[in-house]
Formats: sequence, C-alpha cells, structure tokens
Amino acid sequence: MHLYFLRIYLLGLALLALSSSPAYAQSWTLAMLRGTITDSISGQPLPGTGLQLEGPAGTTGTATDALGHFRLGGLAAGTYTLQATGLGYGTRRQQLTLAAGETQTLTLVLPAVALNLREVTVAQPRDPNQSLAAISRIDQLLRPVNSAQDLLPLVPGLVIAQHAGGGKAEQIFIRGFDVDHGTDFNVSIDGLPVNMVSHAHGQGYADMHFVIPETVDALRVYKGPYTARFGDFATAGSGEFSTKTTLESSLAKVEIGRFNTRRAVALLNLLPAGTHLLSNQTESAYLATEYTFTNAYFDSPQHFRRFNGLGKYTGILSDRTSLMLLGSHFTSRWDASGQVPERAVRDGRISRFGAIDNTEGGSTSRTNATAVLTTALPHEAVLRQQAYYSRYDFNLFSNFTFFLENPDQGDQIRQTDGRNIYGYTGTYERTSQLGSRALRSTFGLGTRIDAVDVALRNSVKRQVTGTIVAGRVFEQNLNAYLDETLTLTDQLTLNAALRADYFVFRYRDAQDTETSGRATKARVSPKLNLYYDLTPNTQLFVRSGLGFHSNDARAVVVNRADSLPALPRAIGYEVGSTFKPLPALVVNAAFWALHLQDELVYVGDGGFTESAGRTRRFGADVALRYQLSRVLFADVDLNYAHGRLVGAPKGENYIPLAPSFTTVGGLTLRQPRGLSASLRYRHLNTRPANEANTVQARGYFLLDAVASYAVGRFVLGATAENLLNVEWNQAQFDTLSRLPGEPAEGVSELHYTPGTPFFVKGSVSVLF
Repeated sequence: MHLYFLRIYLLGLALLALSSSPAYAQSWTLAMLRGTITDSISGQPLPGTGLQLEGPAGTTGTATDALGHFRLGGLAAGTYTLQATGLGYGTRRQQLTLAAGETQTLTLVLPAVALNLREVTVAQPRDPNQSLAAISRIDQLLRPVNSAQDLLPLVPGLVIAQHAGGGKAEQIFIRGFDVDHGTDFNVSIDGLPVNMVSHAHGQGYADMHFVIPETVDALRVYKGPYTARFGDFATAGSGEFSTKTTLESSLAKVEIGRFNTRRAVALLNLLPAGTHLLSNQTESAYLATEYTFTNAYFDSPQHFRRFNGLGKYTGILSDRTSLMLLGSHFTSRWDASGQVPERAVRDGRISRFGAIDNTEGGSTSRTNATAVLTTALPHEAVLRQQAYYSRYDFNLFSNFTFFLENPDQGDQIRQTDGRNIYGYTGTYERTSQLGSRALRSTFGLGTRIDAVDVALRNSVKRQVTGTIVAGRVFEQNLNAYLDETLTLTDQLTLNAALRADYFVFRYRDAQDTETSGRATKARVSPKLNLYYDLTPNTQLFVRSGLGFHSNDARAVVVNRADSLPALPRAIGYEVGSTFKPLPALVVNAAFWALHLQDELVYVGDGGFTESAGRTRRFGADVALRYQLSRVLFADVDLNYAHGRLVGAPKGENYIPLAPSFTTVGGLTLRQPRGLSASLRYRHLNTRPANEANTVQARGYFLLDAVASYAVGRFVLGATAENLLNVEWNQAQFDTLSRLPGEPAEGVSELHYTPGTPFFVKGSVSVLF
C-alpha cells in the first residue's frame, strides 16, 4: 500500500515538473508586471505579502518572495487594479495600464496600521500549507509574551508544563500527544534547529530559553506531517519562529515580582536611519540582552538565573542580494525541588511546595552563529543559503525514584550533554507560468551534524559516585526535497512534494565496546495537499503526508535487528477550512488523524529507549479570532483528540499523559497608546497517567491577566498569573518510588511538580 501511495505522489510530481517545460512559454503579446514591496518604516522588503490583480480577464494573485519581489505574467493588455495586503499593514491599491508585450516594474510601500480583522485574507498564495498563518499572526500581535515559556504556547492548541525549576525545556502537549520535550514537534528560530537529537534527557529535546521574547517577530505554524521543508520530529507539527529584522526604537525594561523575581531587558538599535555598514541600501542591526533571576515559589529557593545576548544584522547588499547575520549566547543555572509523590504531601512529610531531594538542579548554555544569503537569480528564481553552528552544554541533577535503587544514599542521577552542531540548508525556488497559471517549484538540500559527548551517572548531593552509561555520538542527517505548487484553476491549488532523509548513526561507548557501532537508515516522505478557495473569505483544504521521528542513536546502534525502528513512520491526513463567517471573525477548523508506526521515548533517567508500540489518534481543532470593536478582540482554541495504543487489550490501551481536550482563550484590549489589557484562561483536562488508566494526571483551569499603560516614551505594565490561586499540577507522571521506611518494592503513584500559585510582577519600559 505504501508503494502504491508513493507511486501516486511521484506521478503527481512528474506531471508538475513537465508542466514547467519551456514548451509552455508565454506568447510575446502578453504583458508582465513585476515589482517589490517594502515596509514604510524600516525600508526592509516584505516577503509573503499577498497581491491581487483585477483586470479584463478576471482576478489573479501571487505573493512576494524572500526578497519582497513579485511577478505576474501572462497578462492581456488593458487596465488593472493591483491590491497588496499584509496583516498589520495598510492595504495599498494602485491602478495601472499594461500594453501588449510590456513588462512594467513598480515599488509599493506598505504602512504599518492597527490590526483590523476585516482586512485579513484567509488564503496564503505563497505558502498554502500555512493555513494557520492568519491565526498565528493575530496571536503574535495580541497575546502577551512575558518570558521564553510564553513562546511555544503561541502555537494554537499547544500547552506546556515545566518540572525543573524553569531551567529545563518544557514538556509539550499538542494534538493528543505528550510530546515529552519535543519528540513529535519540530521547532526552529531564524532557521536554527531547536530540537536536539540523541540528547541526554530526551529525544528531540527543544529548549527555547535561549530566545529573548521581546525580539520575536513572527511565528509560522504547520500542523501535521504535510510540509516537505520539515523532516525529523515533524509528526504532530512544526513551529518556525523568527526574530525582528529591525527595531522601531531602542528599549530598556525592568521587571520586579513575587518570589524575589527580577528581570532586565535591553534592545539597542545600532544603525539609526541614514547610517550604513556593508552597503548603501537598506540595513538594520541591533543588540538585545536579558537577565532573569527568581527563587520561585518552592520551599527551597531555586536561585534561578539566566542571561541571554543576541546581535543581528540584516541588509540589502544589492537589488538582487540580502544578507542576515546572527550571533547569540545563553547561559542558565538553577536549583530545583523536583517532582513530589502525592503520599509525601498527604501524610505531611513535606508541604505541597517541598522536596524529597532539594539538591536537584543544573546548568545549561548555548552559543549560536548563523548567516543567511538570499540571491535573486535569472528566470524568476531565488536561492536561499544558510550555514549555522551551535555549541551546547547541558548538566542536570535529578532524582525521580528517591531511595528505590539505593536505600542509603538515594537515586540521584546526573545527565550531561556537550555538543557541537554544524548545518547547512539551501533552497532554490522558482515561479514559472503554465499559460496563465502559476507553478512554484522549490528544491531544498541540507545537512546537519551533531557531535555529542553524552553521559548518565549516579550522584549523591551533586557529587558523582559512578557511571551508568557514557560515550560519544556522531549523527548526521542528509536531506533533500522537491515541492511543487500549481494553481489548477482560479480557486483550486495543488501542492505535491517528496522528501528524502538519510541518517548516519555512530556511537562509541566509553565502557562497553559491545554497545558501540554504526548504522545508516533512510526515509522517503511524500506529501499531497489540495486547497480550494470557495469564496474570497472561505478556503477548504485536504492534506496528507508521511513523516517520522528519529530514534536515539544509542538505541539504533544497539538494536541492529530493528526491534526498535530507527525512523518510525507517521501517516497523517486531515480535512478542514479557514473561513470568515463574519467580516471581523476568522475561523480555522480541521478534522485530523495520525498513525505512528512506533511511539518511541528515550528515557534519559535510565539510559534506554522505551517503545509504546503502534498508536492511532484522531481529533478536531477549532480556532476563532473575533474583533469586537476597533480595540477589543476575543480568541478561543478548542482541541479534541482521541488516541489509543494499537494491538493492546481494551482498557489497557490508553496512551499515558495524552490529553483529550485542551482549550485556551481570552479577551484583549489593544491600543497604541493608553491602556492595553488581556484576560486569559487555559484548561487541560484530566487524563490517564498509565496504559490502564488506574492513575490519572489531574486537569486544571487557570486565569491570567496582563495590563500595560503607554504614555510618551514610557510603558508601565503588570502581570498576574493564576488569579484564582488554584492548586494545580504542571508535569505529572505515574512513577515507582521509595521513601525512607517504605517497603523495598516501592510505591507507584502520581508524582507531580506543583504549578505556580498566585503570582504578580510589575514592569517599566523606556523607548528611546
């Protein structure tokens, strides 16, 4: 069946490739319109801006490329009206007349304006797979982001949990998945991969804390395995964050809150208007820094401290070339109270915010450097090349079972991960005409190398007492994809793609040569998507695709017989719509299903990979964004999922920690000056903590609020979390553990990290 499915995809790609043959060249009597769209403030090009051209033969459309350029060909002579729209920018309309055979060039400048949902368009001509584009961009403008932990929840339907004092990557829940720390959700920032392969703590580990939230400019969300640009970990979906290209003004910000919380942020514009660095065209450069300290709400002070620094340059070197350079450094250190067993709180041994082992904690750091060169080539093509390097270090002390294995000294462990990441991605994108129809072809090529020193050791009060496993991992991913998008009619768009990934796994165990070795694996992932614009305000879509998440390199090398697959396949499909039932209401709805060949989790606490076996999920996502007045907005996300283990007996086939219902939403008052505020809720339902559902992770409902007042160059702000001061649990697990005085076999029950009690902080910002 998979071979037949693959043949259909290959046939579709072949037909699309043939359609771009020069045999379909335009007649010399037809005209062409080309141009550039830029931001009125920064002068930087605006990629992905939608354009509509109305004329004698009806309406056609396109979108700007990575350099802000656009092209509309195959046009009959006559008078036209061109309309350019971008969320957060004013609509620009211009009349023009084209003569037979003429090529006309123009430049449009779009001014930034207040958000108006009446002008939001639901179709995405440049990237139809980004059906959540309007939703995620609205959220970026409206939802308050106060820390790095607020970034991932910008993804509609995504909920997080923290269980290591704020210093470790969050646990992620999305589309009925407990993604652990990123096994089934692909994350990147400015093209830098965030997920870590073969990590000491968990496969796909995605730590976003090296990102300064005030620098984030946009988020692109892709649910499911339907987009060829994403490979490893892109099963439940992918999120692409990007930082600001330029600063409207420099910023200094100070925050002070409960639990001895302090935070300082500075953003400094390095190239004021009229100054240049590498060219005489539009350029921008800025520095950003962040320092955070808190003791948190636990009985044992957490002494959490984090420093972030970032420098970014973006410049137009010529009419055909742009360059982006970015460097950043992040370091963090903290103490942690860990997860606590319910019985220890119930019998009064510790308080809810206490600890069995208060010597947990750790440190981590990451340094990044990347360069992106974008070049316009002949024949309406764009070449984008990115090279990147990251140095990453991780050191974590944890104790989940307390005194189960070592009754005298305890079961504390130390996980370490030190790695160098080298990578390159290149894309060649070309737009051609098939008669009056646009065909966009994208070819991508990339590689990523992770060279890792990784270890799991025993420790007592942070003093190492022995080694469980240690070694060196070398893992390389070579990948290529071909993506074709053809507008079959004015309403119907076809997207077909094929991606190939090849992995090299090498592991050298420092203690046991029997567990050392090398393996290679490959995976081919076809995609097929259809989009139909029923009306200008209603788009229907049907999507399908194959994807995968990789296994830990250590498990791949040891399990040469494939008892644990190296690249377990995911098959996903969905049907849905993005539409506007009212002028100021944007709705995205999808019914989806996802099948995994094997759901793998690397258990960093034990140094092995655990298999849940085959799983099957289906569900529904609904996202609504409504503008009640010029300054008042409402939003709600509703996400339902039903997931089960395949082949397990009924009643023992629950997927541990997989949520079946989540919802977030709120009301936001947004004004450029004066008072702005937001009242938000989030809810995660009670769910099974084990396969038999004999232990349950408890759900919660929380209310948060944010307010700010802008006057002149000053902004005063306040944030309140958990307004109702409810007792709730963040990370929760069914864990076998032993406390002093208990039987040697231990007790299996719910262990949890308590959630934040009522918390408030204030801030002062100065713009200059």
